[in-house]
Amino acid sequence: MMSVVHAGDIDEAELGESVVLLDEERQPIGTQLKSEVHHADTPLHLAFSVHVLDENDNTLLARRAVTKRTWPGVWSNACCGHPAPGETLADAVARRLASELGLHAVSIVLALPDFAYLAEDANGVVENEVCPVFLARVAGVEPAPEPDPGEVAEWIWRPRAEASALARQHPWLLSPWSVLQFAQLDQR
Repeated sequence: MMSVVHAGDIDEAELGESVVLLDEERQPIGTQLKSEVHHADTPLHLAFSVHVLDENDNTLLARRAVTKRTWPGVWSNACCGHPAPGETLADAVARRLASELGLHAVSIVLALPDFAYLAEDANGVVENEVCPVFLARVAGVEPAPEPDPGEVAEWIWRPRAEASALARQHPWLLSPWSVLQFAQLDQR
């Protein structure tokens, strides 16, 4: 059984080092260094994805930094990440929002608990993730993120319906996981 670790209990550098590996039943079976897990034969592992909404239901789209190993320079939902071994998903979401975007959510809701996907980027790197999707609400109308430039190249707020339409009508403009997520979130 994995113990619960809260974000404040772990050094930030430690959190990014390992990901939780999963078996076919989506049960934890071990860990692997994040730097070693993503390649052409990526093992199934735990991740999370976050769609950030403001008070007017605008959604934050972020363009991934061009230095990212997977899907560099591609527009996507607000942020994604991997919980550290023993870290709760909610704590990991809050940590990632703060470190990647400089945002603090007033609420974090699990929207798609069973979301998973398999995708290969142009460089041959495969994502193979069980990736619960969260909706994070931030205070105010279109608050200005303060992104980490190593994670986010640029960002934009768009009405949620417009972002969903973009995903449906021009899926090549967004990350494959965000396209799938917008479709499933629209069905809720």
